Amino acid sequence: MRLLEERILKDGKVRPGGILKVDGFLNHQMDVHLFMQLADQWHEAFAADNVNKILTIEASGIGLACIAGLVFDCPVVFAKKTKTKNIDGSLYKTTVESFTHGNIYDVIVSRDYLLPTDRVLLIDDFLANGAALDGLCDLVEQSGATCVGAGIAVEKSFQPGGQRLRARGLRIESLARIKAMHDDGTLEFDD
Repeated sequence: MRLLEERILKDGKVRPGGILKVDGFLNHQMDVHLFMQLADQWHEAFAADNVNKILTIEASGIGLACIAGLVFDCPVVFAKKTKTKNIDGSLYKTTVESFTHGNIYDVIVSRDYLLPTDRVLLIDDFLANGAALDGLCDLVEQSGATCVGAGIAVEKSFQPGGQRLRARGLRIESLARIKAMHDDGTLEFDD
């Protein structure tokens, strides 16, 4: 999606260690008008898949997922990183390693919110090594629901996650795919 690429070039910042800072519009301060355009693109891509639930992971994907939920006219569920006192009943649980935070944590979803009859679209802001999507796929598999695919805002295609998950059969629609990030602060997009 050219619009997202242009916004990354204008307002994004490349940091050492393969970090792209887009917190001014994507995952700290959120440009909801941009989010609506991203959600429209995912809706176009997955319109025939009868999506009835969107699943994301706490925390950066929640804003994108909520706008996508409006466009798809379906509920949004987010996998929580901690169990709080107000979550009762049985849970689906998996382990995820965060590229950005450099730690490993469990994520959970109540069994009440992922059902075998659900057709689930995964939404997230970034795809790098694919650990978050692996975890979300695992939660969907545990529930017996169908994962129709994943909508990703920014994919770092120079990292192995996207290729590995696609080889496993997951349909991924990334709206900006970065093939290289350079030490001078520049980046290149896939064609």
